[in-house]
Amino acid sequence: MGKQGSHKSLRSEFQGWHSKTLLLQGLKSDSSKCNSCRGIYVGKKHIRAIVVMFGLLGCLFLLDSLIISFFEFTNLQPVSAPNNSSLFQGRDSYIYRKQSPVYMYERLLNLASSALAEKEFKQESSNLWVEPFRQASSWKPCAERKVQSNSGKPVQSNGYILISANGGLNQQRVAICNAVAVASLLNATLVIPEFLYSNVWKDPSQFGDIYQEEYFMNTLKDDINIEKELPPHLKSLDVEAIGSQITDADLTKEATTADYIKIVLPLLLRNGVVHFLGYGNRLGFDPLPSDIQRLRCKCNFHALKFAPKIQQLGSILIQRIRKYGARRSMLDTQLLGKFIHNNQYHEGKRGSAKYLALHLRFEIDMVAYSLCEFGGGEEERKELQAYRERHFPLFLERLKKNSTSISPMNLRKLGRCPLTPEEAALVLAGLGFKPETYIYLAGSHIYGGNSRMEPFTSLYPNVITKENLLTDSELAPFRNFSSQLAALDFIACASADVFAMTDSGSQLSSLVSGFRTYYGGDHAPTLRPNKTRLAAILRENNTIKWNRFEVRVRKMILEGQKAGIRSYGRSIYRNPRCPQCMCKHH
Repeated sequence: MGKQGSHKSLRSEFQGWHSKTLLLQGLKSDSSKCNSCRGIYVGKKHIRAIVVMFGLLGCLFLLDSLIISFFEFTNLQPVSAPNNSSLFQGRDSYIYRKQSPVYMYERLLNLASSALAEKEFKQESSNLWVEPFRQASSWKPCAERKVQSNSGKPVQSNGYILISANGGLNQQRVAICNAVAVASLLNATLVIPEFLYSNVWKDPSQFGDIYQEEYFMNTLKDDINIEKELPPHLKSLDVEAIGSQITDADLTKEATTADYIKIVLPLLLRNGVVHFLGYGNRLGFDPLPSDIQRLRCKCNFHALKFAPKIQQLGSILIQRIRKYGARRSMLDTQLLGKFIHNNQYHEGKRGSAKYLALHLRFEIDMVAYSLCEFGGGEEERKELQAYRERHFPLFLERLKKNSTSISPMNLRKLGRCPLTPEEAALVLAGLGFKPETYIYLAGSHIYGGNSRMEPFTSLYPNVITKENLLTDSELAPFRNFSSQLAALDFIACASADVFAMTDSGSQLSSLVSGFRTYYGGDHAPTLRPNKTRLAAILRENNTIKWNRFEVRVRKMILEGQKAGIRSYGRSIYRNPRCPQCMCKHH
């Protein structure tokens, strides 16, 4: 019986008792009026019956109120989620409000579901799990090689470089390798970089908590001088007071070597030390001397090894994703170090042969900042605007001053909107990945929680995360260290058989795809949707046939997988296919 039915039966029963009570009260009233004539005599048995009746009525009142309270309280309970509730809940989502699934492309989802059901018992194309272009296998890692023209590091150092890197794990990684390049450029000694504490990330981790310090220093010892700290005579200096502190205001974004020689080198020579405060993406990719470019690659792909505790838990994570299935690739060796020996096949346990890792960028801050709309109607618009007012007041001020604004519809056409979980699922379905595919979900909390993930999990139910593969006790040492948790995601994404991103501008996606290009050969494909082209395809949601949708999606992804050489000015961390980083074998 439903809640409404139970309420109705209780209330009708109560009304019957209530009618009897009124009748008895009437009789009692009439009896008092005729008491003088003794017309009606109420005996002890009748009094007892009335008392019992009132007692029963009281119990019914109490039971009715308890049942109503129970159902009202149930409606306020947190929405339960299958396995991934902690990850799917958005940072500012209303956990105590049950939300219906949000669909933007329901017709296409139905077509995808039917198409995947038909393919369930058919052989999956093996092309999904390999690089489509043979040229990918002709590029081999060689940034660690010694270059004949490079005379090695000079004996005399011009001074010390201090780095305070900002951002999260991936921004810090870029800053470290840029700092190595700058130290070589300026003939300076690099002090092991420090990481600034951020109120956003709230992570006190330092270099040695994430990377192996000694390995880093030994790998680069023939290229630059690296020390763990300043010498005693410089420690007491107020670097800012002597004018040796460099901020973003002093250097343009992606500054050139000429900028460093003109602005930084004189300070270094005069004071013996410079401090780059809040250092990040402050060194351009071109033009840059070949030996400096090679050193950047050597730092990123060879010198930065995760700390043993991260490698060890990363190895356990990979084992559980693959269900102890064996795989020994160059990628795994580089990521897991000596702990790859733990990642072996266990007799009697069959693993999922392959898995796909997906970096789904759909956190509330990214969603709100985009100014796009995602099918949630007026309620969504109000919620995102409230978030902007709380977190991005300066951004809103700039918008008000800007006379020309772009509508959410046009933002989507221009490819400026983050892909929703629903759109990501449609891309995977269009490519032909089967419903039983294991999908490792990396990233932060999904805006909208389960209401947004429902369209995704309806097509691909085998979604796994580090939170539901590792135990609480295993995760406990990492719990308050977002960069160390992000390192686990880095390992899982880089080691995956296929890596799919939804935002090519993401630092994690860029670094992971570059790592896979460098070490993966032709067995580490990366999927990069073109958001402008995808938006054009999805605008035909109401008319496009599924086979046509598949053709267009596959063509879009294939063009993003071309194994071309790095273009001038493009990130060497994202695409290391260039003579300074990799060697091409014919």
